[in-house]
Amino acid sequence: MGKRNSQRKNTAMLDNDDDSSSSVSSSSTSRTDHVSVSVSGNEEVHFDQDALLDQALDALDEKRDSTRERALSVIIGAFSSKMQHQFVDKKFATLLHQCLALIKKGSKKASAKEIALTSHAIGLLSLTVGCSDNAREIFEESVRPLDEFLTSKSDLTKIPSLLECLAIITFVGGNGLEETERSMDILWRVIHPRLGSNVVAVKPSAPLITAVVSAWSFLVSTMSDLKLNSKNWQNSISYLSSLLDKEDRPVRIAAGEALVVIFEIGITEKFSADSKGASDMTQEEINRQESYTHLQGLKAKVINQVKNLSVEAGGKGSAKKDLNNQRNLFRDIVDFFEYGYSPEISMKIGGDSLQTSSWSQMIQLNFLKHFLGGGFVKHMQVGFLLAFFIISVVNLTFFICPSSSLVNQENEFLQEVFNFTPKRRYLNNNEHRMSSGEKRMFKSPNSVQNKARTQLLNKQRLLSEVGFLAI
Repeated sequence: MGKRNSQRKNTAMLDNDDDSSSSVSSSSTSRTDHVSVSVSGNEEVHFDQDALLDQALDALDEKRDSTRERALSVIIGAFSSKMQHQFVDKKFATLLHQCLALIKKGSKKASAKEIALTSHAIGLLSLTVGCSDNAREIFEESVRPLDEFLTSKSDLTKIPSLLECLAIITFVGGNGLEETERSMDILWRVIHPRLGSNVVAVKPSAPLITAVVSAWSFLVSTMSDLKLNSKNWQNSISYLSSLLDKEDRPVRIAAGEALVVIFEIGITEKFSADSKGASDMTQEEINRQESYTHLQGLKAKVINQVKNLSVEAGGKGSAKKDLNNQRNLFRDIVDFFEYGYSPEISMKIGGDSLQTSSWSQMIQLNFLKHFLGGGFVKHMQVGFLLAFFIISVVNLTFFICPSSSLVNQENEFLQEVFNFTPKRRYLNNNEHRMSSGEKRMFKSPNSVQNKARTQLLNKQRLLSEVGFLAI
């Protein structure tokens, strides 16, 4: 009975607050935006967002699709806007298994929107916990239901978000080359199913191909070593080469990025053999030499294709911006094949610059920026959640924030991925440099702290005057 009452309360909270998800997702970078404070009697500080997350988590059990979707939106907004370490420490297992339950029943019952939101929440949870036992648990518990969902193809509109989710949880929680290749195989089978007596081949749409190839190349970019399975790589390169001839521009761009990262990690060099006479070579060396020769032929074809795409003329009705993006990308790819050039990207984050100098890094950056949206910068920046507590002086409550109560809000996992070290907001080990938002709250004449101090002084003055008159 108590649980039903709690669920009705959560439903009312999520249904009545139509702007709850948007208000969270568009939150400011200020550490005090979601803190509700009051200067009066015995009221306590409370964090609206923490309470909202707890209620959203409970609402994932609700029967109404719209209520669950609002709850997931709240969770996504909160996890995108800042690191939710404290919430995850308490509710990790509950959140993960609630989301997986939605995925498992989603092939028939859940809407495409709910599946997209659930997949995104799982990916954000993985990025939040970073390389840890929790990340391993997410990967191990999620791969099978994601594979089953993708294999069923019950609703193609639900698939793109699941592809991104699989790529992210493998990126964070996958352990070694074998698990990465397993996830890559799952992705590849979405557009290249293993046909059997009960499997009917369905031509994938251009957006689906783009989503698969983008997620697949994201995982390729993480591979520092390759298994020498020449047939698989030859088939992959041949298929990606065929996509360069498609009419859909996003498909071409995704295929171009996948091909350049394959060649950047040295696929052809892996199969090159020492210069020996044919009579001195073992059968394995002969096979590798044949694979190398075939890959060199494929590479020559790809180079010719990207050269043509780098100077392609705009056709009737083609968007100029899309055409310029394609030309610029393929010009860079031509430079890579001819001169070994890799694009250098510098992205401003606060007062620091995140820099990439390889195709693999560029693909990882673009994929994670797309997945996190505006939350990418917030995850990369150094931030601190102010942990307030209250003291009472003459029945007047006000707030102080000692440096020991600062909770780190940066994503150290992503910083390590991009070798990014942001400037610390410390003057020394014990002194915290306040942000503009914190200065407004604690240092300005209208701050909560100064108002409390003024009221305290006024009350003390009044008591002194009363004592003087009584003498």
